[in-house]
Amino acid sequence: MPSSGQARAIGRTAVVAALTALAAALLPAAAAHAEDRTVQGGRLDWGIKSSFQSYVTGPIARGSSTLRGGAATVGGSQFRFHSAKGSYDPDGGAFSAGFSGGVRFTGHKKGGSYELDLTISRPTVRVSGGSGTLYADMVSKEKGTGKVTSTPQVPLASLDVSGIDMKGGTGPIALNNLPAKLTSQGARAFAGYYTAGTALDPVSLSTDLVAKSGDTKPSREPAGKDPSDGKSKSKSKGKGEAGRIEDAAVDWGVRRTFREYVTGSIAKGEWKLSAGAQDGGALFRFPRGEGTYDEKKQTLAADFAGAVRFTGEHGLDLTLSEVAVDVRDGKGTLSADVDSKGGRGATLKKAPLITFPAAEGELKPKDGLVSLAEVPSKLTAEGAKAFGGMYKAGSAMDPLSLAVALDDGARLPALPDLGSSAKPDAGPEHAERPKTENAARSSDSSSNAVPIGVGAGVAVLLAAAVAFGVVRKKRAASSTTPDES
Repeated sequence: MPSSGQARAIGRTAVVAALTALAAALLPAAAAHAEDRTVQGGRLDWGIKSSFQSYVTGPIARGSSTLRGGAATVGGSQFRFHSAKGSYDPDGGAFSAGFSGGVRFTGHKKGGSYELDLTISRPTVRVSGGSGTLYADMVSKEKGTGKVTSTPQVPLASLDVSGIDMKGGTGPIALNNLPAKLTSQGARAFAGYYTAGTALDPVSLSTDLVAKSGDTKPSREPAGKDPSDGKSKSKSKGKGEAGRIEDAAVDWGVRRTFREYVTGSIAKGEWKLSAGAQDGGALFRFPRGEGTYDEKKQTLAADFAGAVRFTGEHGLDLTLSEVAVDVRDGKGTLSADVDSKGGRGATLKKAPLITFPAAEGELKPKDGLVSLAEVPSKLTAEGAKAFGGMYKAGSAMDPLSLAVALDDGARLPALPDLGSSAKPDAGPEHAERPKTENAARSSDSSSNAVPIGVGAGVAVLLAAAVAFGVVRKKRAASSTTPDES
């Protein structure tokens, strides 16, 4: 049987072991919280400069803006760039996110060219050390000389990030209404239309985060799964049956000006997707196509899942569903069921809405995939009825993209990734101080879980150490009494 001294030694060893185990359990949690994160998915909304947009489309320049690379519009004056990629350091607060898409401004047409020709694409926002900068690829025709300059990642605008605590975020990261000013390099790249220091439109962005340790963001729609009914489509392995489509998707934004009308100051509306349809910003994806394809005859027929409903003031209520595509004789047609409850409402079944070119040879498979990319489309007479006469038959609608997988190995093109917080709104109407969502100072319990846990753990360690010291002192004092001498 151990002596009293041996018992005290054993007790001290047990306490130390317990404290060590507790510390080991808590410290990895703190390390995981501080781990650098990957920016994956998100959008940036920016009007660049509203007065410039008005000038381009006004009576002097008589120009326009065209979208590129999946860029979209929000409301009547903002451009939405998509698919953020970058990095974020929760400890230091350094943040970098690059976005896809671009916009081209043209005006002052003379002959077959434009005197005003400016393209801004691939914006990147970097925040570090209390300062922020927006970079972009710039292609511009210099005012007066006509000299064309192409420069990648120009530091275009300085961003005011004062008062923002960028540390401790767990995602999403949202920065709203950041004041922006044109830099000297940006002024040169802007073809001399504005001087350095000119105020630009405020910048807003939202990005998702995933841990670099291997966690991946779940896809918005698992392959082959229908979120509307929870059932999965059966897929064959390897090569599909002759003439059978394994999977397909059609991307169509309806019409840019219609989307701007819906979310703008007149209709003040929105759109909602259902039955598996997906929002790509400048387009809607109708997925899970099923049908047949004949390479020899260059024909294709497919039905797609998904529906989109547009609602707003002044009687706007239009739903498109049961989308189908038929291609034959070098021409394609997209049809849909139409339910319009507006003043000149209509209910149409399998109405041919638009036509698009599909010349012979364009539907030849490559690596098991048949595709058409951003082909122009025109409204049909039935389509004009569907939109209540808002647009005439023959009007140009948004371009259409089609992707058809003929075997299981073929992958459909990725949809522009707007991130988890994207929604079709015009953004805040009133300026506000930007903030970092889910930062350590946030009241969100999930963002504070790790700091609070570590703090509680430290307190436990300290309390245990104090208690251990007190017990040890008491026992030391009792061991020096005359009875134990």
